[in-house]
Amino acid sequence: MAKKYYSFELKNDLSELEQLCQTCEEIGRDINISDKTIFEMNLALDELFTNIISYGFNDQQEHTIKINITIEGDQLQMRIEDDGVPFNPMESKTPDFQCGIEECKIGGLGIHLIRKMMDDVQYKRVSDKNILLLRRKIKKKD
Repeated sequence: MAKKYYSFELKNDLSELEQLCQTCEEIGRDINISDKTIFEMNLALDELFTNIISYGFNDQQEHTIKINITIEGDQLQMRIEDDGVPFNPMESKTPDFQCGIEECKIGGLGIHLIRKMMDDVQYKRVSDKNILLLRRKIKKKD
């Protein structure tokens, strides 16, 4: 398959989640990937987008979150860029799954799921921007 590239921007507002979901589904249909892969792509981006909005900005200004999706062969790469406070999700601790529901600390489960679903996750901070790269092998629809 030829290389395909998709790029879109969202505002730092939770109301943009619906647009994010629709765009993931449109891209998934366009490249003919499995429903499971579309779901996982959407789940990862939804989780990261929600975290960026919830914790990434110290002001009430409008910010832009850029998402680039590249498909080449059987490889999917998602790149998320924001100008929020520095945050490397790869440094977050794995949740303690042994604790009881009352003792467990909130947070970290979404990042843990992303690490498990993706083949590779990398973070870098460049020019006051957080850049997160997610890669995974994709499965085509039968």
